[in-house]
Amino acid sequence: MKNKRNKNHHTTKETHLPTKTLIGKLDITLSGIGYVIVENNVKDILVRQDNFNTALHGDTVKVKITKENFNSGRTEGKIIEVISRKQTEFIGRLQVSASFAFCIVDTEKPMPDIFIPLENIHDAKNGERVVVHLIKWEKGDKKPVGEVVSILSQEDENDAAMKEILAEAGFPLSFPDEVMKEVSLLSEKIANTEIKKRKDFRNVLTFTIDPVDAKDFDDAISIKLIDKNLYEIGVHIADVSYYVTPNTKLDEEAYKRATSVYLPDRVNPMLPEKISNDLCSLKPNEDRLTFSAVFEMNTKGEIKNYWLGKTIIHSDKRFTYEDVQQTIESKNGLYKTEILLLNNIAQKLRASRFKKGAINFSSQEVRFQLDEKGKPIGIVVKESKESHQLIEEFMLLANKTVAEYVFKNSEKNKIPFPYRVHDTPDPDKLESFAALALKYGYKVNISSPEKIAESFNLMLEAAKGKPEQQILEQLGIRTMAKAVYTTKNIGHYGLAFKYYCHFTSPIRRYPDVLVHRTLQSILIEKPVIDKKMEEKCRHCSESEKAAMDCERAGNKYKQVEFLKEHLGETFEGVISGVAGFGFFVETIEHKCEGLVSIVSLSDFDDFRLVESDYCLVGKRSSKVFRIGDKVFIKVIAANLEKKQLDFEWVLNKEIDNTSKSTSKKINKTLKQNSISAKKKK
Repeated sequence: MKNKRNKNHHTTKETHLPTKTLIGKLDITLSGIGYVIVENNVKDILVRQDNFNTALHGDTVKVKITKENFNSGRTEGKIIEVISRKQTEFIGRLQVSASFAFCIVDTEKPMPDIFIPLENIHDAKNGERVVVHLIKWEKGDKKPVGEVVSILSQEDENDAAMKEILAEAGFPLSFPDEVMKEVSLLSEKIANTEIKKRKDFRNVLTFTIDPVDAKDFDDAISIKLIDKNLYEIGVHIADVSYYVTPNTKLDEEAYKRATSVYLPDRVNPMLPEKISNDLCSLKPNEDRLTFSAVFEMNTKGEIKNYWLGKTIIHSDKRFTYEDVQQTIESKNGLYKTEILLLNNIAQKLRASRFKKGAINFSSQEVRFQLDEKGKPIGIVVKESKESHQLIEEFMLLANKTVAEYVFKNSEKNKIPFPYRVHDTPDPDKLESFAALALKYGYKVNISSPEKIAESFNLMLEAAKGKPEQQILEQLGIRTMAKAVYTTKNIGHYGLAFKYYCHFTSPIRRYPDVLVHRTLQSILIEKPVIDKKMEEKCRHCSESEKAAMDCERAGNKYKQVEFLKEHLGETFEGVISGVAGFGFFVETIEHKCEGLVSIVSLSDFDDFRLVESDYCLVGKRSSKVFRIGDKVFIKVIAANLEKKQLDFEWVLNKEIDNTSKSTSKKINKTLKQNSISAKKKK
């Protein structure tokens, strides 16, 4: 009997053993222990420092399982290969000796010093902060080997901070020499043989509409009257795929970056400047190669026909959004007839989209006014106006049309294609949100995806301008899934599109380049089957998230830098988040967010978190701090290194009185819950 038990136990153990090697991402903790996070793996694999085998934090690695504890469920492993590095450029302090140098990297994570041969330090001196490129780290070597690629100025803290944000996220700060060599060989002259292959739109009125500070123009609009009430409207996109071709160093680098990163004072581009700002930029009065979606439409926005294909254009005018907005409002200006007509159609497309179930979350963009050294001297809040919506609607139309065309023309061949998808909201989050919205008097119907969208739009419209608008918008967005790239088309819930992709920004997004290549292969009836398309989609989604994190970090740095000059001053703000350790406030004037710690509130009262109501409630005073409430705060600390603002709550009787009724309601609910709980016991 005992032998049988042992035999059975042995069999069970064998069936629970995982695959010998797995691929995942290494996450190194502050203590120096590593965990390899494997997709779809329930447990992370613990790796001790001795078994990192040249792997660094964030690297994609192959790990071999060495030990498994069935009681605790913990799995241990050893890294046997670094598949790809997350980060190849590091910022740190240079230490130079007689025969070699080291870079001591600025990081909280355990990281070996980088060995730098003296010929690789270039003009850098001992003690200077530098950017170092990791050249190699062979198995058996104690230290990685690097090269100084730039020296950071002591005076320019901002430059170092922005570069650090990018480097830590794995975005290269410069282009490799072999990439720049390939770019230098690209001809600025468009061959006649290439022009003959394309539809010629050079004699059709065409213009671009972009932000005032834009340097790369990757989309243009053309318009031509075909017949009474029927127009040909072209959406022309820079033909990046003509210059960036597969199996080149340039393409490898573009894929590695996958996206441009927009920081307050700079752009870290996906493509070198010669391509992004010159060859592919749809500048006025220049012939440019484009990939186009051309629609025959009436003034109602009804599409009678469309065509997709390669084109050549000659932009007649470069407009800013402000130029076009002025024309829309004044009904006067250059090409006013065409602009007003396009705007009228765009507004009809927009109305139709919302009628079909697209969700209308309002968006605000914060821009920093910077001096010549990049220091913030002001903050401007920009809202989406009709000029922005004009471009947005035609870009959405092109993206949707391309995705639908590819889907319907690749069903037989099962051609992998990078769709941009957005899933339906998380049911649990939605249920919690519906309960909260009801407390404000808004009913969110969660019976079907269509009803959710319809009731969301009604709620957002009804809440506009009211105190609860911010909380409902903010928490409503949190219920939504994140949009991603994938070959599995499930549609785009937020836009209410059955088919959607990114076709319109190939200068700054790699998925758009993949879309162009796949679409062209179908148009010429030589479809390309890219077996790694899903892997590429996943990489692009991850890079997009990393870029967004960088942009948030860059904005946060500027917020802290800006309010550092306003220490001790009082501002009006809105509570943007609540936690057990305090609440976050965003200033109304500058959109800068900081923390009011619960410790700083202790002189007033003892507060406890009520998660279901997103609020902190005072035990004695019944004072409530809730998301969306207006408060006054004083700026008491601004830490640039941590990108952290600390605020102190300032009692304001006028605002405080307006929230008394809400406080009473919440406290009444809390007491009722407490009584119910006691009865159950």
